[in-house]
Amino acid sequence: MVLFDNMENQKVYKKGIRLSDAAENDNIIAAIVEDELKDLSFILSKDSKVKFISFDEEEGKKIYWHSTAHILAYAVKRLYPHAKLAIGPAINEGFYYDFGVEKPFTPEDIEKIEKEMKKIIKEDYLFKKEDLSKENAHKLFQKLGEDYKVELLEELEGPVTIYRNDSFIDLCRGPHLPETGRVKYFKLLSSSGAYWKGDESNEMLQRIYGISFESQKELEEYLERMEEAKRRDHRLLGTELSLWMMDDEIGPGLVVWLPRGMILRKIIEDFWWDEHRKRGYEFILSPHLARTNLWKQSGHLDYYNELIYPIMEKDNQGYLVKPMNCPFHIKVYKQKRRSYRELPMRLAELGTVYRYEKSGVLHGLLRVRGFTQDDAHLFCMVDQAKDELISTILLAKDIFTTFGFTDYKVELSVWDINEKERYMGDEEDWNNAEQSLIRALEETELSYQKRKGEAAFYGPKIDIKILDSLKREWQATTIQFDFNLPKRFDLKFMGQDGQYHNIILIHRAILGSLERFIGTLVEHYAGKFPMWLAPIQVKILPITSNVNEYAEKIKNELISSGIRTKSDYRNEKLSLKIREATMEKLPYMIIIGEKEIDTKTISVRSREKGNIGSMNLLDFQELVKNEINKKSN
Repeated sequence: MVLFDNMENQKVYKKGIRLSDAAENDNIIAAIVEDELKDLSFILSKDSKVKFISFDEEEGKKIYWHSTAHILAYAVKRLYPHAKLAIGPAINEGFYYDFGVEKPFTPEDIEKIEKEMKKIIKEDYLFKKEDLSKENAHKLFQKLGEDYKVELLEELEGPVTIYRNDSFIDLCRGPHLPETGRVKYFKLLSSSGAYWKGDESNEMLQRIYGISFESQKELEEYLERMEEAKRRDHRLLGTELSLWMMDDEIGPGLVVWLPRGMILRKIIEDFWWDEHRKRGYEFILSPHLARTNLWKQSGHLDYYNELIYPIMEKDNQGYLVKPMNCPFHIKVYKQKRRSYRELPMRLAELGTVYRYEKSGVLHGLLRVRGFTQDDAHLFCMVDQAKDELISTILLAKDIFTTFGFTDYKVELSVWDINEKERYMGDEEDWNNAEQSLIRALEETELSYQKRKGEAAFYGPKIDIKILDSLKREWQATTIQFDFNLPKRFDLKFMGQDGQYHNIILIHRAILGSLERFIGTLVEHYAGKFPMWLAPIQVKILPITSNVNEYAEKIKNELISSGIRTKSDYRNEKLSLKIREATMEKLPYMIIIGEKEIDTKTISVRSREKGNIGSMNLLDFQELVKNEINKKSN
């Protein structure tokens, strides 16, 4: 459950007022009443604090998109009465709905469904909410033949709610728009197969994705952005630029880094090491598997059993391929007794882990089964926690700025004090940790959205999502308190008073995983990496074989000066070589002909500026090195 902390512009309204009557303008979609989202048809049962929300706010977009999903479902039921309804949530951008149908939807079907949705919007049906007992809801959806809704009901407790639009009925907790006519501009984007509940052992459903907005301009801008996103798809560019490969015979979700991709990865790793070393981190390297008992003690075997690869039995001992790095770092800490003088201890690792992700969710480098975390664990005292958090946030900001990311979305996930039984640790632990996170965010001037009740059972956390050049969100940094592992492993330190005290453990990852971050970089730059990241910075293109010797001399001088250089000595037309080098998105090309030999110069073409003309080699080297030193600034 998400409760809302960002409650500016809220007012107190009197008991008995209908929210639609109190709404101050026609842009209002719904309202937050005492931390709960409500339809505008809701009547206050007591004097209450109310904040009205519009499409401009995140909650408003989710309601708008979820309501459009209901319109989509109604249109499908009108056109295909035997279709069975599954689920239809709002997602990060837009919505989808899953249907049980006999055959996949065709492009012609999607066009028909869009036309039917426009009719439903024009007919302007109310979204009517009804409360039902679970028993009555069960009878209703059985009568309607909605098997998936009946199955969902089995997982719910207590009374449930349904929404009606004319004759259409859906199981839903809402809230929704007041009426279907509030949806102005929409587009169905695609359809695909999706397993019921994401489980490959269940039947395949058909999923339709869509988007909706309040203005035609917003819709057009979104569709243009999506076309650009397709051109930037890291899966396509990764192949075109020869960065990595995947092969079903190797295994789905397992990445093989090709030579150019390995250069890119090594550049990122070296930068990561340097930035952490400057800030007092120590580095370890842990094995790829460990005895089963270690994962039992850490709790990973219980909590993440479905993600862990099968047990291996050797020498009468069970082993698991590691899904996390945490237990190894903890074992390093426990290697000997620790004193307050050794704290804070910052242990970092580029640790490769393996998790069984269902094939339906694998997605290029963004969702894989084997990946390398830029992992670290901070072992500290209570009074050191805030400074460690601040240092971690500043490290993240510095790293992202260097890579060309300057916009963030930050979420603070904390517990719901009204449901203490869901969490480990006492109230003092949670309050201290939450306040440390808040003060760190404030002192580093990061605005954030607090999400109450969204914390993991073992501690509160900060998530930093970076925004790329298309303003899309990418999960990156996580900074997580942990009250669980210190207790399971009895982590202590000797204080100044000669007594043992509990350690504070903070997990943190800045980039998240190298695989996902590199996928993000590819899409952010559309494959046109800045000079310092480009696997090949310069390509030399001789016009004829007569100048190959001079071209080789230029290449060797550039390589000796630290500039990553390749040459193309094929007996092909220069226009073809230039076209292919352009497709590789290389920062610079050097053209070598008889004229360049005579004048002891080079002819330079820039990815950004086109033909620059003749240059002295030393001037070109200085130009390139200046660009490298600027990083992404």
